[in-house]
Parts: sequence; structure tokens; C-alpha cells
Amino acid sequence: MKLLDHTQEYLRVLTIAGSDSGGGAGIQADLKTFAALGAYGMSALTALTAQNTLGVAGIHAMPPDFLAAQIDAVATDLGVHAVKVGMLHSPDIVHAVAQAIDRHALPHVVLDPVMVSATGATLIEPLAVQTLVAELFPRAVLITPNLDEAALLLGRPVTGASDMPAAAQALLQMGARAVLLKGGHLPGEQVLDVLVERGGEPHTMQHERVATRNLHGAGCTLSSALAVFLAQDLPLRLAAEAARSYVLDAIKEGAMVKTGQGVGPLNHGFSPRSTVLRQPSKPAATPT
Repeated sequence: MKLLDHTQEYLRVLTIAGSDSGGGAGIQADLKTFAALGAYGMSALTALTAQNTLGVAGIHAMPPDFLAAQIDAVATDLGVHAVKVGMLHSPDIVHAVAQAIDRHALPHVVLDPVMVSATGATLIEPLAVQTLVAELFPRAVLITPNLDEAALLLGRPVTGASDMPAAAQALLQMGARAVLLKGGHLPGEQVLDVLVERGGEPHTMQHERVATRNLHGAGCTLSSALAVFLAQDLPLRLAAEAARSYVLDAIKEGAMVKTGQGVGPLNHGFSPRSTVLRQPSKPAATPT
């Protein structure tokens, strides 16, 4: 039987993140988001967590060399159109990711600096924070911290909406190329996010808060959606607006659903899209 020539390929997005055994956040949320938005999802696990809607019971870090092997396997065979980077537990794991980004010239890297879970568990070693700033801020096209993560990175609290543009600018000065600072932890009926790019004015985006406790994995979902839209070559501002819109709808569609006894997940699959096809790219280079 003669095989058909390949004339199209899937839009392919890689998540480099930790596993959430409860399925609401981490690579599970990332892969659900990729599929819902029409991308072919791939994964490289940085850590395993014993986790559910009530909290994180344990973390088992992946050996850095095996993390690198996962990324190499994906990049050299399938190829990558965009990358979402999530939970990086230790400095060695951060090093491995930074080196892989350079080794494969991975494009459209979105960094979600996951440091504390929605239930309050610390997910990163203190020394890894400094390494994250030094090695991944310059390599990512965008970082997406929430206010707690921004406070940890800046060494000071971000106390209100009026402080968010200055906080985002301060993160740019630490080496980030662009920042989407998420204000969902602030009280009030409106949720405000601030997008700042180098040399540009802050762009504020807001929406009415959804009354629900089902917000587990919202940050993971947002950064994953951003990676998908950037893979489609949308400008950063349009990608951010499209990603926020998807997350808001996923929150609304899952707001009244009970999953577990604690902070429940979003409804990622409320309106799935067909897988995006594109013309084949050049074969990936073998790493040296």
C-alpha cells in the first residue's frame, strides 16, 4: 500500500509543567486547553504531585536529565510551535528547561511562574526563584504571574489595582520581555489584568467576577491558551484578550459543577474547536 504524502500538520504546543493528579491544573489542564482550542498537545513533566481539590499532599521532582530527555524527544521528532512553562520545582529543573529552549530554539515560550497552589501549598524551592528570573525571564516572550507570585518575585506586596502597572513595569526591569499581571486575587466585583510590553504603555483588561469557587487551574489554563494563540501568530495583545475570553467562559460553564470537596476545576471542554492544520514546517534539527 502506497502511503499518502503529508501535505498538512497539526498546530503543536508543548507544556513543560508538573502533573496534577486531580486533573484540574498542571499538565492535565494544559492538555485539555490545547485540545479545546484546536492544538495538538505534548508534554514534558517536571514533577509529580499528589493533589486534589483540597490541596497538595506531596511533590516528587523529575530528574533534570529525564526532563531534558522528554523535551528532546518531542522537539526532535514532532517539532514545537509554542511552549507553555509551568511548575519548575528546583534550580536544576530551571537550568534543564533553559538549556532545552536554547538547544531547540523553542518559539513562543509563555512562562507561568507557578510558585503557590490555589490552596496555599508552596510549589518551588527558594533558590529556584532566583534561577527562574535569571534564566527564563529573558527567554520567555511573556510571563503571567498572579499577585502573590509577583509579590514573591518583587519582594514586596502588590496591594491594589493602582499598584499593578508599576509592579508589571518592575517585572520588566527584572528581565521579562512582557508581563501579564493577573489581578484575580484582589477583592471586588471586577477582575483586572494588566499587560505590559517593553517600550509600550500598560494595557488593562477587566471583566465581571464570576461567583464560584471553581477556579483551580485558571492560571495554568490562561497561560496554555496564550501559547496556543501565539502559535497561531496572533499579536500579543490579541492573544491575551482571546485567552482571557476562553478562560472566562470556561469558568462560567463550570461555575455550578461540583467536582471534589474543595476548589473545583474549570470546564475546559465547553465548546471544543477542530484541530488546527497548517502547512508542514522544516524537519527539526537533531540536537548537538
